[in-house]
Amino acid sequence: MTIAQVNEATSFNYNTPQGNLDTNGLIWQMTQPQFFTLDQQYNVVPNKDLGTYKKISDSPLTVKYTLKSGLKWSDGKPMNADDLMLGWAQASGYYESATLNDDGDVTAGTQYFASAAGYPWSSAKPTPSSDNLSITIKYTKPYVDWQLVNPIQFPAHVVAKQAGVSEAALMKAIKDTPAGDPSNPGPVNETLKKASSFINTGYDATGMPKDKALVVSGGPLEVTGWTPKQSMTFTKNTDYVGSHEVKFGKLIMRFIGDANAQVTALQNGEVDAIQPQASADTVEALKKISGAKVIQGNQAAYDHLDLNFKSGVFSDPTVRKAFLLTIPREQILKAIVTPIIPDAKVLDSQIWLPDQPQYAEAVKENGSSEYNKVDIEKAKSLLAGKTPTVKILYNTNNPNRVNSFQAIQASAKLAGFNVTDGGSPQWSSLLTGGDYDASIFGWINPGAGNAQIPQLFQTGNSGNYNNYLDKDASDMAVETQSTLDPKKLDALKLKIDKLTFADGYGLPLFQLPGLFAASKKLDGVKWFGGQNGITWNVWDWTKK
Repeated sequence: MTIAQVNEATSFNYNTPQGNLDTNGLIWQMTQPQFFTLDQQYNVVPNKDLGTYKKISDSPLTVKYTLKSGLKWSDGKPMNADDLMLGWAQASGYYESATLNDDGDVTAGTQYFASAAGYPWSSAKPTPSSDNLSITIKYTKPYVDWQLVNPIQFPAHVVAKQAGVSEAALMKAIKDTPAGDPSNPGPVNETLKKASSFINTGYDATGMPKDKALVVSGGPLEVTGWTPKQSMTFTKNTDYVGSHEVKFGKLIMRFIGDANAQVTALQNGEVDAIQPQASADTVEALKKISGAKVIQGNQAAYDHLDLNFKSGVFSDPTVRKAFLLTIPREQILKAIVTPIIPDAKVLDSQIWLPDQPQYAEAVKENGSSEYNKVDIEKAKSLLAGKTPTVKILYNTNNPNRVNSFQAIQASAKLAGFNVTDGGSPQWSSLLTGGDYDASIFGWINPGAGNAQIPQLFQTGNSGNYNNYLDKDASDMAVETQSTLDPKKLDALKLKIDKLTFADGYGLPLFQLPGLFAASKKLDGVKWFGGQNGITWNVWDWTKK
């Protein structure tokens, strides 16, 4: 089978700040072990192929993870609790003792594992079971998304070898290293540091690794080839057993950024399925292909403009407000979304999407109405004769982002802003650098859970790319992760939503329309709006 994706892969580790991109997420879901999947309604579905996880206590919240006996990684090595312990160490933040400055630099202590989502939960250190197949996580405080914790990612034996240590030494380091304390950091455990440093950057790649250990898989597929800027090849992981076994031998993912080129490839039979950026022209072109199945829906994703709070020009809240008053959101919507979804509306929340029940109430209360219309005269008044220069970062290979940039540039100029082009094909690697005043890009959520709240709004979080600084918002973002009462959780999220508009965080633009298409030869492709995209149910695919 052959499919097309817009963006090329950049890393086999989806869970780092630099690796947290859409195509990397698709690869992660198909090649790494998962204790759960999501269905089309974003309900959590336990994956019994891997094992089980079960809540065994509410107070304290305690969850036991058990691997099925006899599981193997794709290199034939057994999967066991060593891998669970390493996954827990990555995700828990247990060992972190680093103090970070506002630029995210370590000023004291030790930063071990870099996490795109930060560390929204904390627990005591687990102890593996006597058969080395289970660990039990005892949370130190409630965690709202405990059902979405997946304490396994990479094989411990591979990480140990790449770090230059034995697996036994790595397990000893995980066992012996005390909990991190930023107020009183202890000495660095060099073994753990070597392993974490490898995990943080060692899986980043621009082509097929020479060392095949970097693509050892625990999922239904394994990466067996990568031609840079062209395609990645996956083959069936024959060591994977269960209901998620794929029904084919090979999958080729071609990297085709241009939507028209994706449509042509489908029409010519070069690919069996595509996931292009949605547009009216693309939908119409697909409908003309005989036998092509066109599948549309709303993504759990949105495009947005964020202002960089470390930018000199936007250190002044008055300038932030003036700039946001020039953003032609309605114009952008009509150019990009309305031709596909005629009744689409501008997005007016940083937290919720229009198809979520809390959205309407949030829009009434969050202050977004101040930016309902472009107000050039008010923006001019706020600037009081100043002509600030604003550099905007965006993906120059994405037509929608180019369109948004050009519309913003022209509108802001009317108020006196000089908007300069900071666009780049390598935009994602530049997000964390901060050499821009504003950015245009998209967030895509899993479709379930609340982990994105601290990722976006917590001060110092590695996913807080625009360096948003609001202590109240940051504290509440952290609090959401231990708030189990749905009403209290929604109240916290609404307060954060209000603060973002009051602070001039930026503006949400529109919910992203989604589009899949498949040839008549391919069965099983169904709509999914979460971050796993078209391959969310790849194990159900069959080809005639």
